[in-house]
Amino acid sequence: MTALAWIVLTGFGMSAISLVGSVTLLMQKTTLERLIMPLVAFAAGSLLGGAFLHMLPGASKTIRDPVRLYLWTLAGFTVFFALEQFLHWHHCQRAKSDCRKPLTYLVLIGDALHNFLGGIGVAALFLADTRLGVAAWLAAAAHEVPQELGDFGVLIHGGWSRRKALLFNFLSGLTFLVGGITAWMVSASLDISFLIPFAAGNFIYIGASDLVPEVNKHLNPVANIIHFFSFVAGLGLLWLMRLAMPS
Repeated sequence: MTALAWIVLTGFGMSAISLVGSVTLLMQKTTLERLIMPLVAFAAGSLLGGAFLHMLPGASKTIRDPVRLYLWTLAGFTVFFALEQFLHWHHCQRAKSDCRKPLTYLVLIGDALHNFLGGIGVAALFLADTRLGVAAWLAAAAHEVPQELGDFGVLIHGGWSRRKALLFNFLSGLTFLVGGITAWMVSASLDISFLIPFAAGNFIYIGASDLVPEVNKHLNPVANIIHFFSFVAGLGLLWLMRLAMPS
């Protein structure tokens, strides 16, 4: 397939993942609480694995200056730090009494911006190397599942109907495709190789600053062991992909 076909296919795939939140209505609260933290840990491992095992090694082939490479990585990290600070982008993995309507809109705005930037970054990888794009998309998708479960819970807790929450979550997910198409359109006239380490910085921020702290707060040693091995499983998946798809 062409790079554009991959971008469109994975863009719609990411939007479809936004509908996963609907399964929360079929689960008991205790079941959801048991599943979501291991999923978050797995997502953290896959995001960091995608950044360090695929994206940065791939970027080093087009950006020869290591200082420039790491500056763009830091820029990606910093932009997502600023985005989270500005929008209070913590997705309330566990429903809290103060997660009401104002937060529902912040969650959607933050998610839409995050997806748009993520779409740009993943599209840049597809334009550079299909294998890099696939690895990055899988890592991003692993992150989206627990995030969308949390988002959907926040919207329902904020008083939204199930249909409205699903619709707006899906529309928010479509900004990933919009970002991907934007990157493809400008790639003919601009060198967008810098977006590879920039996206790696995004992944490192989300994995290390948002997700790892979420699963690192438990006093229960059994839960900590489960979370650790879930994290390692995420890293392992991306390492296996590296072995299966050598550059």
